[in-house]
Amino acid sequence: MLKKSGALLCCCLFFPALFANEVESLTFAQAAELAVAASVEFRHARSSQAVMEGAWRWGLRAYFPRVGISVSENDRLQQLGADSFMKNYSLSLDQLVWDGGRTTMTRRLERMELDLASARLERTASEIAESAIAAYRNVLSSRVILEIKNEALVVLEEQRRILNEEVLLGLALSVDLASADINLANAKLELFSLRLELDEMEKQFAELMGLEALPLLTERVDINRSSVFAPQTALPAAAAAALAREQNPELNEARFSIVKRQAEVRYLSNSWIPAIRLNGSFGISGQHYPLTRSNWSVGISIEFSSPWFQNRFGMQTGWEPSSFGQFDRTAMLQNTLTPLPDPAASAGVKQARLALFLEQERYNTVFERIGRIAANALEKCALAEQRRMLAGEAAVIGAERCRVEEIRLGLGLITRLRLMEIFIEQTQREVAVVQAATFLLEAERELERFLDLQPGELAIFAQNAESILRSEQ
Repeated sequence: MLKKSGALLCCCLFFPALFANEVESLTFAQAAELAVAASVEFRHARSSQAVMEGAWRWGLRAYFPRVGISVSENDRLQQLGADSFMKNYSLSLDQLVWDGGRTTMTRRLERMELDLASARLERTASEIAESAIAAYRNVLSSRVILEIKNEALVVLEEQRRILNEEVLLGLALSVDLASADINLANAKLELFSLRLELDEMEKQFAELMGLEALPLLTERVDINRSSVFAPQTALPAAAAAALAREQNPELNEARFSIVKRQAEVRYLSNSWIPAIRLNGSFGISGQHYPLTRSNWSVGISIEFSSPWFQNRFGMQTGWEPSSFGQFDRTAMLQNTLTPLPDPAASAGVKQARLALFLEQERYNTVFERIGRIAANALEKCALAEQRRMLAGEAAVIGAERCRVEEIRLGLGLITRLRLMEIFIEQTQREVAVVQAATFLLEAERELERFLDLQPGELAIFAQNAESILRSEQ
């Protein structure tokens, strides 16, 4: 998932203005990219992530020697004896030799935290992109519905004009004309409300992508488009469950958490292992420049640390001049024991193991739930396809009924007011077809998100699954 969207994020971070100024047409994928690019919160979070990545890289400093430079001058004016102007310059080195892998484990834990944060950031980008796709879909659906209602209003106005002439000729009742006016007023009010809602949708959609106005929308709501899954295909359910368990973001995050908890248990379990460090120093001193006295020392320190005791053992040796041509050799041993430094920390390993157990339980629960959700999402797509087909059949039957009712009107079997009401019912059926087609798109996109697929990749997944099924048969 991280690799798949890396190019998208780079474009979003460095070229948002370029996107905003040169968009002439817009697809689902382009809308998703623009929405992520225009999100100030996401760019800030991405920048913060980059800063943390840089700080983690600087953590390599823990493997290298620590260097210390000291400069001092001690001036003493004495009432008796010669004055002293002692100058000291020293260079010290301290190198970690071995600590049982705790430094490496610490860096691994930090890396896992960064990976988890990056995965959450990718999910945030996916949510922003999905909100743009949903807004795109709503705009398309509302535009088609608005066009249907506009056409219906034209038909109703024509029927109302004919009805008015019939009233003037005494062929229809005035009460029918009043009812027709009410129906026409309701249709106009509904159309006006829909236009206001569509205008607001378009403004919010453009604002979401950082555009001043919407470009040409190339995607369409195709009411004749069937589901990407062929009927009676059994394999996609198992294939979708397998793909979801492999790529679902929530399950991937659970896997990361388990690995992180395992590393924490190992880290705490090895906290008793001693740390060994080498240290050395070299210094020059004297009362006048150039400084002529020098000294050096080397040593080793071993530190044990646990909740019950802390012990530091150090050994150091060196030499320094005592007089002209003479040197004194020095050696020092030191041991510092601190009993019961932090007894409460003894529960750390138990807590880490309990946290690991809880993460494993959570993973098992999510693993089982993912398979069920994948099957339910596929069933939802199948139901959405059935709804689209039934809505389409109802619209076709309704159109035939309208034709028959016009014949019955010519035969004097129904009133023109009744015909107008039938036209209004047919408009609702046509709107239902558009809504059913939109619902199918939403169901398939929901499944794509669940499988961590990009918009439009579900069709490729379905084709591959059906090819496998045919080869096995």
